[in-house]
Amino acid sequence: MKVVLFCGGLGTRLRAHTDEVPKPLVNIGPRPILWHLMRYYAHFGHTEFILCLGHMGDQVKQYFRDYAAELPNDLAVTEDASEIRLLDNSTIDWKVTFADTGLEASIGQRLRAVRHHLQGEEMFLANYSDGLSNLPLNEYLDRVRLEDKIASCVRVRPDRSFHTLNVGDDDIVSSIAAAADSNIWVNGGFFALKQEIFDYLGENEDLVEEPFQRLIAERQLLAYPHEDFWACMDTYKDKKAFDAMESRGDMPWRLWEH
Repeated sequence: MKVVLFCGGLGTRLRAHTDEVPKPLVNIGPRPILWHLMRYYAHFGHTEFILCLGHMGDQVKQYFRDYAAELPNDLAVTEDASEIRLLDNSTIDWKVTFADTGLEASIGQRLRAVRHHLQGEEMFLANYSDGLSNLPLNEYLDRVRLEDKIASCVRVRPDRSFHTLNVGDDDIVSSIAAAADSNIWVNGGFFALKQEIFDYLGENEDLVEEPFQRLIAERQLLAYPHEDFWACMDTYKDKKAFDAMESRGDMPWRLWEH
């Protein structure tokens, strides 16, 4: 199954790092978060990646060329340099397609721009490329196939650093609790989408605004629950948390090591 990775955003809330590199190339340890995410998908057998590039897209391309030079592999690049294939007998057999989808494009516009790369795929995966999880992907996809909906996302608990408030009409707080302990779920950015998603996605629309509202109205959007590890790299604080996990060897998303 092909995997669409959205790699073109500005990453403004991580500006201490994204002034120099695009957000997907911000490192966790010696490798960027994008590499960790691709290794996760490859662990489950999904090794064809379509990278939707925008902000500092050339750096993403160069990263993979430099990475290829590090490995004892064969490297094949198409004549227009839009594809690269990494072949390493030990760990890597990835096909990576680079798609320049614009500097200011929304997620929905980036997805529409790579539709031709997805021809023949009954279903494909997509990801915001800024979060990691130990989601049991095969179990998730089994549920997606069973429900047979057009679109699905993984729902996760929000970060514990946020708190929910119950407030009366007089604005007096009656209770406060960690958001992660509430009944609130958020979109974790792991998607499985059928080709029909493009029938719901307008030309200048984002993915989860208008299109998902249409799917909800037709009961065609599944939200799969995952209550184990999930974290995103959205702020400098998140980056430091990932670094701390890596330094103590606590990286639950690295399922390929278990």
